[in-house]
Amino acid sequence: MNNFIIKGNICFSTSGKELKTLSGYAVCKDGKSAGVFNEIPAEFKNYELRNYGDMLIIPGMVDLHIHAPQYAFRGMGMDYELIAWLNNRTFPEEAKYASTEYAEKAYSIFAESMKNSATTRACIFATKHRAATEILMDLMENTGLITYVGKINMDRNAPDALVEESTDRSAYDTFGWLNDIRNRYKRTKPILMPRFIPSCTDALMGELREIQRAYHLYHLPVQSHLSENRDEIKWVQELCPDTAFYGDGYDKFNLFGAENLDLEKVNTVMAHCVWSTDEEVKRMRDNGVFIAHCPASNMNLSSGIAPVRKYLDMDMRIGLGSDVAGGQTESMFRAITDAIQVSKMYRRYIDENAKPVTFEEAFYMATKGGGEFFGKTGSFDEGYEFDAVVLDDSILPHPLDLNVRQRIERAVYLSLDLCGGIKEKYVCGEKIDMRGGGCNA
Repeated sequence: MNNFIIKGNICFSTSGKELKTLSGYAVCKDGKSAGVFNEIPAEFKNYELRNYGDMLIIPGMVDLHIHAPQYAFRGMGMDYELIAWLNNRTFPEEAKYASTEYAEKAYSIFAESMKNSATTRACIFATKHRAATEILMDLMENTGLITYVGKINMDRNAPDALVEESTDRSAYDTFGWLNDIRNRYKRTKPILMPRFIPSCTDALMGELREIQRAYHLYHLPVQSHLSENRDEIKWVQELCPDTAFYGDGYDKFNLFGAENLDLEKVNTVMAHCVWSTDEEVKRMRDNGVFIAHCPASNMNLSSGIAPVRKYLDMDMRIGLGSDVAGGQTESMFRAITDAIQVSKMYRRYIDENAKPVTFEEAFYMATKGGGEFFGKTGSFDEGYEFDAVVLDDSILPHPLDLNVRQRIERAVYLSLDLCGGIKEKYVCGEKIDMRGGGCNA
């Protein structure tokens, strides 16, 4: 049983507006949070106490959108916009994953980096390659993190090395992949991934709908891209003239959430949503679609600034994505600060009535907000999965008398996760071995 107590300076979101901080104790009971306390309750007195002294303790970060095969070229090719970037940087790299030897080498680096980050849960894109995708899932399982991993589907508008030979073959390989990995993993789950509408015919989208229905008992979710770039949106309009808006191209195949909680419901996350129309936004809200806000990628590829204030005020489901390699780093601390900073530019240059995103709101999106996609995750509220990151901010010396909230904000803005500040990490109450050997209970 994963029953223990960690002591330190604790910080977590209770809502999108409030951070709770205290110097005290977080209790893990059977891999879930039993609450945080100033003093240890009598019923937990016999639990093992792990004392982290003056260190900071936060929930694990949730990355709602990241591309594993792009990790190798992060930080390069940022002078392109989206479509040119895909053609000149992304597609040539992803073609390499036809080689299982290359996939093993590249994905091992990615998995190790994710294990040593502040992220405890993630939605991960692979490539179209079935064998390589299974290699990635094997490696992610060994990290101890909880992830969704998807094999990409593309049957049009891609290079010969990446476009699948037919719609039927794409569906066949996706079925085969799902059957291969059924019941193989404890922590790693499959997710359906039409890359985006420009690369998927209506016939393929229909096949994916049938696959989703066939696997509905396994709660097979969907992830894709939505309204990222103006040229991309025009392209979708040309390819799908019978759709009312970009997201309608997913919704017509029941791959865009659902209005009710019946067997047709598809838990869906859409990345970017920079240029979503009012009609599209309403459909997302009505269908319960999750938005993965990817501020670094939106800047690097000149896509624009997503209207996150509007999404927050409408109580929409929203989290953050690093979107490597559109984003240059897997750091969710950087995603938090980027989200805050771009919201200030949105107010300055687009809508002066749109209040900037606060630190509290951005932290919420990176933890509890995005964590909702995985269930009760991203908080130390009672009953939530016990995902935690222990931070040693003493490596960032200062002369100030700071409270816990100030120390957390400072640690995030100074990217403590990238400079050796992560002391320990827990996922569902299991301590991750961050030295390169999987996880320890």
